[in-house]
Amino acid sequence: MLKQLYIKNFTLIDELDIAFQSGFSVVTGETGAGKSIILGAIGLLLGNRADAKLLKTGENRCVIEAHFDLRRYELEPFFKENDIDYDASDCIVRREVNVNGKSRAFVNDTPVSLTTMRELGEQLVDIHSQHQNLLLSKEDFQRSVVDIIAADKTILDDYRSTFQDYRNAEKDYENFLENVEKNRQAADFLRFQLNELTEARLQADEQEQLEQQRDTMSHAEDIKSVLYEAKTTLSDDENGIVSRTQKIARQMGELAHFYPIANELSERIDSCRIELKDIADEIGKEL
Repeated sequence: MLKQLYIKNFTLIDELDIAFQSGFSVVTGETGAGKSIILGAIGLLLGNRADAKLLKTGENRCVIEAHFDLRRYELEPFFKENDIDYDASDCIVRREVNVNGKSRAFVNDTPVSLTTMRELGEQLVDIHSQHQNLLLSKEDFQRSVVDIIAADKTILDDYRSTFQDYRNAEKDYENFLENVEKNRQAADFLRFQLNELTEARLQADEQEQLEQQRDTMSHAEDIKSVLYEAKTTLSDDENGIVSRTQKIARQMGELAHFYPIANELSERIDSCRIELKDIADEIGKEL
């Protein structure tokens, strides 16, 4: 219920302070008396667009403030949701507009957005005039009226508690479905990874082998150059170590007639020659 309306520096109004009593109130006056101006001021409290032209000529700021009794409106959840102090016996809604056309909105001295002020105003005031829709056409408003007239707070509280339980269960169910879907996607991904690993047929120590192969391939030119030089050094037909070792073994064998130990040395040298030749052949395969 609107208890008091205060208007200052709004269009033609210097200052106006009206107190309303419980019950039906009527504001009368001839055309041009300012009735529509009062409605325009209330419109600002409902979140209507502000304009510097609304200020009284020569003034820097206009103020519209209304006091409401909310004890039958059941609006405490709205105030909690928007982090606004709640006083059911005296709710103060204020709108200020400065000379630049900028405005500020307050509910119980807490700054609020115009959207919040509009949401609250729609539940407090219904302006019925030509070409304007009535709140009576809105189902939420109709239910609120029924609740106010019924005046059975116990039933209403029980309904709200039960409805909140339903919403919580509905949210839990939605979270459950979401988790089921996430688990399904995770299982699909794990199956995909398992298939990839199965098809890869990985072996023990394969990573080390692949890393070794990578290192070998990255130094292929160096390896090839060294192996070529080693093979050439070992198996060159004239100056290779194998050829020279064979020659030394033969010469050492010729000394055996008059130097017996030379035969043993010849055999040992020839054995080294064979091993060097095997090494040269192995290097040749790598090339």
